[in-house]
Amino acid sequence: MKVEIWSDFACPFCYIGKRRLEAALSQFPHKDKVETVFRSFELDPQAERDTHLSIYEILGAKYGMPVEKAKGMTENVAQQAKEVGLEYHFDTLISTNTFDAHRLAHYANANGKMTEMVERLLKAFFTESLHVGDHQVLAQLAAEIGLDQEKTLAMLAGDDYADQVQADKQKGAQLGITGVPFFVFNDKYAVSGAQPGEVFVNVLNKVWEEESAAPALQFVQADEKEESSGDQCSDGSCKL
Repeated sequence: MKVEIWSDFACPFCYIGKRRLEAALSQFPHKDKVETVFRSFELDPQAERDTHLSIYEILGAKYGMPVEKAKGMTENVAQQAKEVGLEYHFDTLISTNTFDAHRLAHYANANGKMTEMVERLLKAFFTESLHVGDHQVLAQLAAEIGLDQEKTLAMLAGDDYADQVQADKQKGAQLGITGVPFFVFNDKYAVSGAQPGEVFVNVLNKVWEEESAAPALQFVQADEKEESSGDQCSDGSCKL
C-alpha cells in the first residue's frame, strides 16, 4: 500500500497529522507493507527567506487582526500538538521560505533518508525554532541524519531537486489539493487535514481489504472516492 502525503514544513497541522497517521499505522497489522512518500507543497511560495516579523505579526497582517488575537489563535494548535506528543514554540518560531527545505527532503530521498529528513525538519521548525531556510542550518540537520554536510551545502547552492519539488506541486494541483496535510492512499482514497487517528485506521483497513480481495472474475471495478475534511493549512498560512 502506498500513502502519499502532501505537506509543508511551515504547516503546524502537517506535523500533527503525521503523528496521527503514525499512531494509526502502529495499530495496523500490515504496517510493514505500507510505503509512505512525502510530497512537497508550499503554503507561501513568495515568503521571504529572512524576515523580522513574528508568526503572530504575519498572521495578524494576513487576516486583519491584532497581534494578540493572532497569538491566541495558536494556543489551540499548540494544545493539539501536545496531545500527540509534540511541543510547539510559536513565540520563537522563525518564519521563512521552505522551498530549499523541500529540495533537501528530495535530496534525502535520493539517499534513502526522506522519512528521517522530514521528521528532522519539522522538529527543527516547530520545536527547536531553527531557521530552516538557512543553508548552513539545513546542512547541519542533514548531517544529523547521516548525510554528508559539505555535499548537502553544495547541493543547496545550486538548483538541484527544484524540478522534483515543482513536480510534486503540479501533481497536487492536478488532484485539486489546496490545503495540507493531504493524504492519498493507493491513488484512490484521500484524507484531507489532520484527522483523528480512527479516520486513518478506517482508511488503511478499507484499502487493505480491497487490495487483498481476489475475485475469480471482476468485469467492472467501481472507482469510489472518499474525501474527508479536517484541520489544515492553505492559501499561504493557517487559520489556527
